[in-house]
Amino acid sequence: MKLTRPQALGLAALTAVTALAACKPNEMPQAEDGRRLFVENCALCHGHGGAGDGPLADGLKPAPADLTRISARNAGSFPRAEVLSTLDGYTRVDLPGTGMPEFGALLRGDLVPVDVGDGRLTPTPRRLVALMEYLESIQD
Repeated sequence: MKLTRPQALGLAALTAVTALAACKPNEMPQAEDGRRLFVENCALCHGHGGAGDGPLADGLKPAPADLTRISARNAGSFPRAEVLSTLDGYTRVDLPGTGMPEFGALLRGDLVPVDVGDGRLTPTPRRLVALMEYLESIQD
């Protein structure tokens, strides 16, 4: 059964609610916590391995990015601040056809201190950090 984009986004939103309990509240998020969130929120478009080859990828414009090559596209360095800004929607514009949907549930909940490369600890939603940690762990 092939899902339409609205059906797939609805399914992703529904599974995001289920994923809210995935992160452990008293620990820093780990890549494994983020993997669960990725599978439930991102894999339909980006594929289970993050290569941009999910079941809905063919019908999307722009095509989903290959998330295993983020570091390669940035001279071998994983751009933590840029990745978080993409995940939280800060760098996206609200125009049709611009790409990823917003996952507001990932912005709720506990905050954890994260250094995004500037030497300062910034309070960041735990789920976003977990997803970032996972993306960093799958770099080629």
